[in-house]
Amino acid sequence: MTRLFGWMVMSLLVAGGAAAKDLKIYFIDVEGGQCTLIVTPKGESLLVDTGWPGNDSRDAERIAKQAKKAGVKQIDWLLITHYHTDHVGGITTLMDKMKVVNLVSHGTNTETGKNAEQLSRQYEEAKSKLKELIVKPGDHIPLVGVDIEVITARGDIVNRPATLAKGAGDNALCGAATKKDHDPTENARSVGFLLKFGEFRFLDLADLTWNKETEVACPVNKVGKVDLYLTNHHGLWASNNPAMVHALESKAIIMNNGDKKGGDIPAIDSMRAAPGLKNFWQLHYSIKAGKDHNVEDPYIANLTSPGGFHFEVTAKTDGHFTIVNQRNKFTKSY
Repeated sequence: MTRLFGWMVMSLLVAGGAAAKDLKIYFIDVEGGQCTLIVTPKGESLLVDTGWPGNDSRDAERIAKQAKKAGVKQIDWLLITHYHTDHVGGITTLMDKMKVVNLVSHGTNTETGKNAEQLSRQYEEAKSKLKELIVKPGDHIPLVGVDIEVITARGDIVNRPATLAKGAGDNALCGAATKKDHDPTENARSVGFLLKFGEFRFLDLADLTWNKETEVACPVNKVGKVDLYLTNHHGLWASNNPAMVHALESKAIIMNNGDKKGGDIPAIDSMRAAPGLKNFWQLHYSIKAGKDHNVEDPYIANLTSPGGFHFEVTAKTDGHFTIVNQRNKFTKSY
């Protein structure tokens, strides 16, 4: 019996050690905003955006709950990609729920007006209590256990292929690339990054819009091929330019939409047709997309609203990764 008990303890320790070698990414549902929690094998955390304010602290509660499940006691790095309510609005409420150590941003808000000023005040108040790292393209966010390179920030784009890029080079899709109206908003100033964990690569460019995406991908695809792509701008057709998205050849795409926000039909159809794509995942069923354009139910975290279910990604250094839909435990490995 003693020998059996010792074997069981050793098995648990080995299993725990194996799990500790993996990277975890949680795509938390904030009803059409953005909130992505990244936890390294060392247990260090990066939270990308905070979701919405209000709603009885809904988003902050969801973040804190998922962080606790992931064994995260504090947010080591909080990246605010840009100053829009669905991305930075929940910062005050979140900091009431959890300890945050460092802030990352592109600097001050580039927009003006009553709402912009309110968001700026909230951020400045948060910043006064924390350390802030202002980033520019080419910088690296010092998260222990992974390498994260800033691709876009404050309207600027990395001016050469990213050091973390795999398969970067001339992009044959650029010949058919089109332009849309100039975007003067914070969306085009989003902080976007490429994450590398061994052979695994994940791209998150926040709400970057069409013309800036062209700069990322044309004439040279500066981010190369990736394994996992988070749709820009919640799956809106103002973003997700095929000249960039199709050049990524990502194995899986996750769309951080809400039931009535994002999830445009042209964007969904274009992304689902991307070369190399195996599966398209949605945080919400898109009402405007309808049955003909939404993916099959197992690949949707929230079929109705209010939601609250999320996706959990486990990535290994050899490039393999798994996505789990927490609503139904549906799992796919790549």
